[in-house]
Amino acid sequence: MLLFLVQIFAVALIIAAIWIRVKGFEHVIVHQRWIFVCLFLLPVSVVYDIFFYIRNWIVFQLSSAPKQHDKRVKDIQRQVREWQADGCKQLMCTARPGWMTVSLRVGKYKKTHRNIKVHLVDILEVNTKRKIVRVEPMATMGQITATLNPLGWTLPVLPELDDLTVGGLIMGVGIETSSHQHGLFQHTCVSFELVLADGSCVKCSKEENSDLFFAVPWSHGTLGFLVSAEIKIIPAYKFVKVEYIPAHSFDEIVRVFGEKVTEKPGHEFVECLMYSENKAVVMTANQTASAEPEKVNSIGNFWKPWFFKHAESYLGTKGGFEYIPLRHYYHRHTKSIFWELQDIIPFGNHPLFRYLCGWMVPPKISLLKLTQGETVRELYEKHHVIQDMLVPLSCLGESLKCFHQQLKLYPLWLCPMVLSNVPGMVHPSGDEDEMFVDIGAYGEPKQPGFVAKSTTRVIEEFVRSVNGFQMLYADCYMTRDEFRQMFDHGLYDKLRSKLDCEKAFPEVYDKICKAARH
Repeated sequence: MLLFLVQIFAVALIIAAIWIRVKGFEHVIVHQRWIFVCLFLLPVSVVYDIFFYIRNWIVFQLSSAPKQHDKRVKDIQRQVREWQADGCKQLMCTARPGWMTVSLRVGKYKKTHRNIKVHLVDILEVNTKRKIVRVEPMATMGQITATLNPLGWTLPVLPELDDLTVGGLIMGVGIETSSHQHGLFQHTCVSFELVLADGSCVKCSKEENSDLFFAVPWSHGTLGFLVSAEIKIIPAYKFVKVEYIPAHSFDEIVRVFGEKVTEKPGHEFVECLMYSENKAVVMTANQTASAEPEKVNSIGNFWKPWFFKHAESYLGTKGGFEYIPLRHYYHRHTKSIFWELQDIIPFGNHPLFRYLCGWMVPPKISLLKLTQGETVRELYEKHHVIQDMLVPLSCLGESLKCFHQQLKLYPLWLCPMVLSNVPGMVHPSGDEDEMFVDIGAYGEPKQPGFVAKSTTRVIEEFVRSVNGFQMLYADCYMTRDEFRQMFDHGLYDKLRSKLDCEKAFPEVYDKICKAARH
């Protein structure tokens, strides 16, 4: 009964939100968006999380997910074969609405492609002997940590934000502060299971169908429908000991960050938050089974300050350390959506708001997208940047100067990663593994004369010049030739031809380029 009432409440709020949009209260939604977010989206987000948590707990306890998985896969195969029987008239894509993804944009192609229903949201198996977890593609990072951590296990690379899905992190890209040790999310995967354009279901790994295994990452669902993945797991400990190292000049930032990334013996986690061209906090962290009680900071509690603001407080000190509970550390940027929430709820980090309403934060990104309307979307395109660029560590200094000259946008997130020399769309230009850095830019640039398209194209050109890569969840303004210059299509094109994908799926570029998105 309680669950039914909660669902009714959620539906009522969504209807109210749609009504406001239909009535045309654009001024309120654009200029005072926090009113809409606080009154409607935050409560709806809480209701959604409660419902989904209860549903996942029941499924996991009953162990029904593995039993249902084969049935769901066969239904996907049935839909693909029906598409074949209809004459393959349209290209295929998943039926998942574009607003439900974490990506800022909503894909136009959903309206013209054959939509295949893929509802695969469960954790199928935790195998501690093989040290793997087998999951469906729509399982989220929050769902996985909530399952694994109490069992004493975790993922080697666990990307930030609870709502990121396994499928998005494999078909797109996933990175976290442990990536300098383990690589991207894709590099921690043992095998994939896909439904191909001919309706067959195949498994691929380094040993079995290896070409397909290496071609799947970054392919954005253009080689087949991902239906499950096996991912490595490693032991988890109760706390993470975090050391904060302030830096007060550009050269010091580049030097200290580079030293911590390459330091031997290495740290489990390394990141840097740049608050200006000459101010940053470099952080190193390692798991530990115990902690000094007076040094424990449960930063994930709703009344706690946003993590990026907490880290910034170390700029006025000589540095220090503390212990953060493991799951709190993994999702330390979730409450504030890194620092995006401060543009939506400017007073969101105020102690009064945190204590009264912090338990509802953050709003679901999918609901923010669903209710933003064309006016807000156009404003975001003109005045807002959400980009991640992967550049070689050796080019970090000149890369940061490029970002500063073009954007003047802070904070910047620096996250190191080792890029393995394996086949696929993304690999080092040389024959050996190479250390890269993800430069994450999120927010409103302060550079006078900023124009989204021309500025982004300048940054894209620079990243190509240093043999770097652009994460493809945000706007891409490259031409097709420029895109092929950045990403190695050799193996991808081979698999597209071999698996007869040309008539079944669009190319990656046709899904991620600006023309394919709102």
